[in-house]
Amino acid sequence: MVSWIISRLVVLIFGTLYPAYYSYKAVKSKDIKEYVKWMMYWIIFALFTTAETFTDIFLCWFPFYYELKIAFVAWLLSPYTKGSSLLYRKFVHPTLSSKEKEIDDCLVQAKDRSYDALVHFGKRGLNVAATAAVMAASKGQGALSERLRSFSMQDLTTIRGDGAPAPSGPPPPGSGRASGKHGQPKMSRSASESAGSSGTA
Repeated sequence: MVSWIISRLVVLIFGTLYPAYYSYKAVKSKDIKEYVKWMMYWIIFALFTTAETFTDIFLCWFPFYYELKIAFVAWLLSPYTKGSSLLYRKFVHPTLSSKEKEIDDCLVQAKDRSYDALVHFGKRGLNVAATAAVMAASKGQGALSERLRSFSMQDLTTIRGDGAPAPSGPPPPGSGRASGKHGQPKMSRSASESAGSSGTA
């Protein structure tokens, strides 16, 4: 565990940050020699990182595995060994030069296939989204219809009775008797007035 932490720190600091800073200085100073030197290093370091992804899984049990990684990064960076330049000139450059056309063709084919696959999956995604939207709209409309149908005829009658005017019919029995009592003094008064007028005549 300690060896793994130390190796990760060494690769991060001396294998990534240190070369990145000197690459910046090479670009800023426009020194072609330094620029080519650090470009060769980054190509070798990219291959090292790719290989490291698999070797960390299958070879981490190997004795002194992380110590060998630290030594390899130091060998790549050392101005005395010039490991990155040596590996690039002896192995990487001849291999890439002989396989450059095949690699370019594979990259063009992969680019075209990835574009076609992206368009295909994009169309499928749009179709799925449109189908889901239509289904959601139809389900919502069906739920609204079921909600409206859930009202029974009794509910509709109750709603209609609440808004209708009061029915016209015969007055209640008590109302006639009360009006009779109030009308009787009026009749007796009119009779007495008629009797008085006849006597005067």
